[in-house]
Amino acid sequence: MSKTIVITNRKGGCGKSVTTASLGVGLARQGKKTLIIDTDNQHSLTISMGVTEPGKLPVTLATVITDIIAKKDFDPMAGIIHHAEGVDLMPANDSLTGIELTLAPLIGRETILRKYINKVKPLYEYILLDTCPTLDVLTINALAAADSALIPVCPKYLDAKGLELLLKSIASIREDINPKLSICGILFTMVDSRTNFTKEIIGVIKEAYGEEIRIFKDAIPHSVRAAETGATGKSIFTHDPNGRVAAAYAALTGEVLEVA
Repeated sequence: MSKTIVITNRKGGCGKSVTTASLGVGLARQGKKTLIIDTDNQHSLTISMGVTEPGKLPVTLATVITDIIAKKDFDPMAGIIHHAEGVDLMPANDSLTGIELTLAPLIGRETILRKYINKVKPLYEYILLDTCPTLDVLTINALAAADSALIPVCPKYLDAKGLELLLKSIASIREDINPKLSICGILFTMVDSRTNFTKEIIGVIKEAYGEEIRIFKDAIPHSVRAAETGATGKSIFTHDPNGRVAAAYAALTGEVLEVA
């Protein structure tokens, strides 16, 4: 049975796109048919997967959403790009910015993306949704379409404060739009374990939420090599296969397979 996971945080720079790509490839490496979808109008995930000129793509997520709004028939596989590391990508480009304006006045605007997800679900075991760092209409659509939310969090003061707002937003969407939405877990990213302040923030978050929300066992360490993946079109498993970040994302993949 297909499972849809949204990777989300209202704070930018916490590794959502890297996590989406790495978990997607990690699942593919475990033999799971996986689709990753870029719902961010900045299209960082699309670029990080090696699409150097997303503006020239004939079909993107914006195309599909436009067809759904116009009630046109569409091929659910149209526009999907197969990456060399085994994962499929539904890309995005600047056209998603215009989609925000198109969706705004529509009745049922929060569930347009769900209609696309329902079309592709029979074809995949896992669908991962990368989101932008705001609670815009497309992010609400992603949360409305997902079975669970995975939350990457940098162990920094402002990120910890923002987590409370995100959890309130998820609770609201669960209550009003998507009652099946659960929280898959909190993932610490870009962790510099040498500093006491990092350890303190992690401790605060664990104390505040650890009893109610899963906190993934293996944090993702800070790494220059991981930051480089966005420019290579390769996942961390190929770019730095023997590094600590690859090992951490492999562990995350195993844990997600157990719980989601």
